[in-house]
Amino acid sequence: MKSNSPVEDIFAQVQGLLGFVPNLYKEMSKAPSVLSVYHKGQESLSQGALTAKEQQVVQLTVAVYNDCRYCKAAHQWLGQKMGLSQDEIQEIRSRLSQQTDMQVANLVRATKLILENRGWLDPEELTRLEQQGISRAKLYEIIAYIGLKTISTYINHIAETPIDEQFNS
Repeated sequence: MKSNSPVEDIFAQVQGLLGFVPNLYKEMSKAPSVLSVYHKGQESLSQGALTAKEQQVVQLTVAVYNDCRYCKAAHQWLGQKMGLSQDEIQEIRSRLSQQTDMQVANLVRATKLILENRGWLDPEELTRLEQQGISRAKLYEIIAYIGLKTISTYINHIAETPIDEQFNS
């Protein structure tokens, strides 16, 4: 019996999780090693310190910051599935800082700080983030998500990846 290719294996995993293979994954499959890095990175981070909801807050914040149309649609859809309210999503998408959920507000703020300062955070800021519940583990996972979202954003910008119909539901 012939084994599946790495791309087919990833597609099967994603199909099982989401019920479809997103257009981004199809586009990334043109470079199987990139698809593998992206998928394994997402898979590894899903087991980290950030909850599923927090992961979507961070990824949607990065998508908005990078102005990635595809990623914004994907993480709005995934965020809803992980418990983000329409108001929280709209506040992140419109770049407002008036989140009523302090956990969401702190994650958005931490993500923006890292992006805007390219990781250069002073000791006082690091202490403030820790006091707000952003541990070093969470901080480093935010950085990892920024890296993964940079990969997906740039690919989406180059490919003009069509937004999956599921993301519009």
